[in-house]
Amino acid sequence: MSSDFEAYEQDFGTITAEITNKIGRIPKLSGEEKTQLVLNVDKQLEEVRELLEQMDLEVREIPIQSRAMYNSRLKSYKQEMEKLEKDFKRSRIAYSDEVRNELLGDDASSSESQRAHLLDNTEKLERSSRRLEAGYQIAVETEQVGQEILGNLHSDREKIQRARERLRETDANLGKSSRILTGMLRRIIQNRVLVFILGAIILLTIILAIYFNVRGH
Repeated sequence: MSSDFEAYEQDFGTITAEITNKIGRIPKLSGEEKTQLVLNVDKQLEEVRELLEQMDLEVREIPIQSRAMYNSRLKSYKQEMEKLEKDFKRSRIAYSDEVRNELLGDDASSSESQRAHLLDNTEKLERSSRRLEAGYQIAVETEQVGQEILGNLHSDREKIQRARERLRETDANLGKSSRILTGMLRRIIQNRVLVFILGAIILLTIILAIYFNVRGH
């Protein structure tokens, strides 16, 4: 499972390096060449988003004891992706402003404050989206931990029930053994009493025999 994640990491590094290089070239180009480069970068960014989704799915399948390390790496890749998107937006805005300046001349400079305001609002929306995504990730991980805890509790409950059943069986066996021992002890006492009585009768018979024998002489 981790080998798949590392393969996605390699693809991520390769594609983001290409995107970084192309974003740096956008302001230096013009016309159709610049338009094609913008479209190409947009397509590669979509590929990176799909890679991040695959990496996110892989992390969810990794055992929980190793998941924290991969979550940290995935988080850094998402932050890198956000930076690339911001750089790309700035380069596209600069590209749009250049085209608008060529068409409108000095009138286009009056929209600079509007562009800055739009960029600020866009960044705010992105921050809110990241917070929602982080909250969703925490909820998913919490649900997984809860399921594991419930599974452990269910297993512990079954073990306790089996232990109780064994204790009941042991208690029943002890009760049966106690009754057997009590019966044996009762029979031993009865036998001893009988032996004592028989001994007393024999002794009395001997005494009487001796007495009548002496008296007859």
